[in-house]
Amino acid sequence: MNAPSDRPAQRRDRLVARAAAQRAALGQAVEPWRQPLAHLDQGLAALRYIRRHPALIVAGVALFAVFRSARIVTGLRRAWVAWRILHGLRGRP
Repeated sequence: MNAPSDRPAQRRDRLVARAAAQRAALGQAVEPWRQPLAHLDQGLAALRYIRRHPALIVAGVALFAVFRSARIVTGLRRAWVAWRILHGLRGRP
């Protein structure tokens, strides 16, 4: 009576051991990808956050425009000062 009931138990044990070996092999194969996939996941989370808050895009573009124009204004001021100095030096004997 015990012999027929042992076969399913033995088969189950073999399948469980095989599944454990496959999980271990898969874990080793995936390990080099763990860090890059984590970075990708963080990037996707950031994109989802920005997508839910479109005002952040507008604020970012506005800040970029302000700082870029501030650089232009600073450059124009410096050019104006340089021109005034050169113009003033030219008029002197």
